[in-house]
Amino acid sequence: MCQLLGMNCNVPTDVMFSFTGLATRAEEHKDGFGIAFFEGRGLRHFVDHHSARVSPLAGFIKHYPIKSDNVIAHIRKATQGQVMLENTHPFVRELWGRYWVFAHNGNLKDFHPPLHAAFRPVGDTDSERAFCWLMQELAKAHCSVPSVEELCLTLAELMPRLNAYGTFNMLLSNGQALWAHGSTKLHYLLRQHPFGRVHLQDEDLSVDLSRHASPLDRAAIIATEPLTRDEPWVAFQPGELKVFVGGALAG
Repeated sequence: MCQLLGMNCNVPTDVMFSFTGLATRAEEHKDGFGIAFFEGRGLRHFVDHHSARVSPLAGFIKHYPIKSDNVIAHIRKATQGQVMLENTHPFVRELWGRYWVFAHNGNLKDFHPPLHAAFRPVGDTDSERAFCWLMQELAKAHCSVPSVEELCLTLAELMPRLNAYGTFNMLLSNGQALWAHGSTKLHYLLRQHPFGRVHLQDEDLSVDLSRHASPLDRAAIIATEPLTRDEPWVAFQPGELKVFVGGALAG
């Protein structure tokens, strides 16, 4: 199963500590990786179909001063689709004049929905088909950019239709909020003052967050498996949809 990482913050925040923890798991999940992070309405998007353990691009990203308030990253263990660049998450589309980023963990069996020309997959994964279908259904439900609350209602109606085809753990963001849905395995953490030293789960690396964050900073971290061993991660309930805005749970 692939591994997901999402981050939503109230101020642009460095994601490299969490990304390092995610990349450590690429020994097993070696079929590609990617990361997308918003800067205002703009988006930086890096993908590689090589393992994050050996990719020079991953090495570059680990040292790139990424600061963002919405980030989605993914390391792939292929179930459907060949190990190719076009099948590497996260995927990006435009809707209502905004970038949308999506990453999926799971396996949707026999999911081949009718898709119109505006949203068609480039690769051959169930994940990208699901993303295109979600974008198509959102466009049909709303004629212009809806509020976060309205989007939550629409997404809550769409999630069970995807769950019916198999495992659907996903992250979705338009730079304003971060939506996360867990059908089998997903965890989240709300990180806020007082900050202390935290240690990665899979690597001998720690950081003293109090040296890098102000008392007003907040961050929500979402991951397939907890990335740190000394913080209060919370498991999603099966079929649960959550939205994070400004580093906090919304709604």
